[in-house]
Amino acid sequence: MQHILDNPVWQALVTEDKRFNIATPSLAYFPEDVSPFVGMECWDDGDLDRMEKILPGKRRFFILVARKVRIPSTFEILFTTPLNQMTCSRLQPIDQAGETIHHLGEADVPAMLALTALTKPGPFLQRTIEFGNYVGIYENGELFAMAGERLHLRGYTEVSAVCTHPDHLGKGYAAQLMTYACERIIKQGNIPFLHVKSDNLRAIRKYEQLGFTKRADIYFAVVKKRA
Repeated sequence: MQHILDNPVWQALVTEDKRFNIATPSLAYFPEDVSPFVGMECWDDGDLDRMEKILPGKRRFFILVARKVRIPSTFEILFTTPLNQMTCSRLQPIDQAGETIHHLGEADVPAMLALTALTKPGPFLQRTIEFGNYVGIYENGELFAMAGERLHLRGYTEVSAVCTHPDHLGKGYAAQLMTYACERIIKQGNIPFLHVKSDNLRAIRKYEQLGFTKRADIYFAVVKKRA
């Protein structure tokens, strides 16, 4: 792994998201109510040995790296799927819905948890909002679209939790929120990036319209220590 985005969880936890880091010199992970991701500096045999010894056994962990890694036999792979990692160096805003965008805070967490539980854009937990800069669209007091940030690396910010209530798909709300989020990231001097399932062609086409291009294939796995 050569590029900073090849190992994004580790790079975030030792730099811009360091405040969350539960770490050893070569293994780091987030608090359980923030995010399930775990990162290691090299993902070599030494790191994997530390993974076996250090990671707690009562929670699931998510792996996100630009190459398939060996999972110790003491861990069960609960789920795995290939992801596309995409970056946006030149944003191309598309027609937006024109709805009022709300900045989301602690009071919005129950609605955010309900929406992400329904739409499943990726892990969103009680304290995930602490990554910051979540925005959404409300209608009649109901949150029906949202987007935000997750991993923060030097020079890059991940766009995440992009989701729309099934009853409101096709109205341009995700594109409006994505444009807003990406413009904010770019104004800060960073490059937006994201991860999407390789077979989610509808989402990939939408991201491409916004100016995202594929950078790398990413290995994603959900693992847990065997009982």
